[in-house]
Amino acid sequence: MFARFSILALVALLASGCSNTSPVLGGKNISYGDSKAVELVTNEFGSTDLQMIAESMTRSLAQSGILQGRPVVQVYDVKNKTSEYIDTREITTSIKTQLMKTGTARFASDNTDMQSQVDQLKLQNQSGLYKKSTVSKTGNMVAAKYRLEGSISSIVKRSSDYKDVFYKFSLQLIDVESGLAEWMDEKEIRKTTER
Repeated sequence: MFARFSILALVALLASGCSNTSPVLGGKNISYGDSKAVELVTNEFGSTDLQMIAESMTRSLAQSGILQGRPVVQVYDVKNKTSEYIDTREITTSIKTQLMKTGTARFASDNTDMQSQVDQLKLQNQSGLYKKSTVSKTGNMVAAKYRLEGSISSIVKRSSDYKDVFYKFSLQLIDVESGLAEWMDEKEIRKTTER
């Protein structure tokens, strides 16, 4: 009888722990949405565009077969050639994350983070603050075999009734030693708004 009561009490305790008793703070018109849902608030570059580009480029590069043996890749920021602000770093971060998840590549410090890496090595080796046996040695960074770089551009057309925005995203993988482009792909997106 006691064992039965204990099991019932445990089940009740677990069920009550699963319910959300946290208070909700904030405005009345705010709600969570599906992060994968198609976003069509404006015809400017948005989250759906970023996801489509990252998924398309990752799939293409992973299926190309060029990344045999998980080579080291250095990623350069995507050049924004559009007339609008686009956080191109988020595009490259999404591509890197998806490639890392597939296990097809490893990534060296990218061009914007390289100085932080160098500063950390200098701090460990020259400051005298760290135990010698734990200090990362200089001269052991792994050089990248490939460089990944790209650009995004747009063509905007307007009339009294429509606004049409055409985005073109290009990405290429370049062999650092030879300078040869080993892989290239493009993703195009068109968004039209009727006024």
